[in-house]
Amino acid sequence: MVPTQGDRPTVGFGSTFHEDGTPVKMGDTATPVRALIKAQAHISREETLFRNSLPGVALHQGEYDLYMDWVYQYGNRAWLTSGMRRELQAGNYPAACFELLQYRKLTSARQEGPDWTVSKRDTQGRPLRWEFDCSTPGNRVCMGVWTRQQARHKTCMELQQ
Repeated sequence: MVPTQGDRPTVGFGSTFHEDGTPVKMGDTATPVRALIKAQAHISREETLFRNSLPGVALHQGEYDLYMDWVYQYGNRAWLTSGMRRELQAGNYPAACFELLQYRKLTSARQEGPDWTVSKRDTQGRPLRWEFDCSTPGNRVCMGVWTRQQARHKTCMELQQ
């Protein structure tokens, strides 16, 4: 399935690649057991990189789980450059929670419809990438992205008390 418009097809618990490194295609399937094994292997790899990216940072178990969930969705490459990581390294835990709300956009190599804006241009000024702000009220493009980020933010802030 394609989780949100413009996304890659996934199988199981959101895997975009098979064990052999080939991309998932529409129609590919996985048994529940294979999906669980694949997810666990992926999470284990990501978790090692995640832990190593926060030397000396103490996290509540709930924070750890929340940020690992984010990393599973967006990947370690996004994590390493994220404002969340930067704020956690500086000891600004509530600010890190607010950084979660910055991840609310969907990108595409083409304009998918109204309310999409150019996010990247080539040297001649031609559009290369488009984005849609998922926090746009009432949108039918990616409201789940925004809802998920709001829930993560709420949980994160509750853990700060």
